[in-house]
Amino acid sequence: MTMFQVSSEAATSAPRAQLYLDDLHVGQRFTSRTHRLDEGQIKAFAVQFDPQPFHTDKQAAERTFFKGLAASGWHTAAITMRLNVESGPPLAGGFVGAGGELSWPAPTRPGDVLHVESEVVEVTSSRSRPDRGTIVLLSRTINQRGEVVLIQKAKLVVPRKVAA
Repeated sequence: MTMFQVSSEAATSAPRAQLYLDDLHVGQRFTSRTHRLDEGQIKAFAVQFDPQPFHTDKQAAERTFFKGLAASGWHTAAITMRLNVESGPPLAGGFVGAGGELSWPAPTRPGDVLHVESEVVEVTSSRSRPDRGTIVLLSRTINQRGEVVLIQKAKLVVPRKVAA
């Protein structure tokens, strides 16, 4: 099994039209495909990037605040990024970050099936750089039980059509 797997739809879908700043508006919504997380993925990520017992050792995790194995918040954030890039808003120029905020209201667990729901909450043209602007994208990563496991508010640089 690979460290990351998305639904089979990911391999068969056609290229999506790229969205420029001029195409985006406040209230626009996007929903990603899904990703199923298992114990092996959680431990593999944690061993490499966040080696804490509640991410790496099922028995030790039972005795912690989490009361069981939980994915690193950074792992959940990385999954969120991949889902948004591959099947969220098809931003021209990619997801170029200019700042943001993250919170993890609930732990991500083995067996969770995650998807991301995103909404454009701000669109701003640059005064000094007419070839681009920024958007603020509010993303919620949600498991199969409807629990929000990550909230991300990202400021992203997006090119304008005139620049293309």
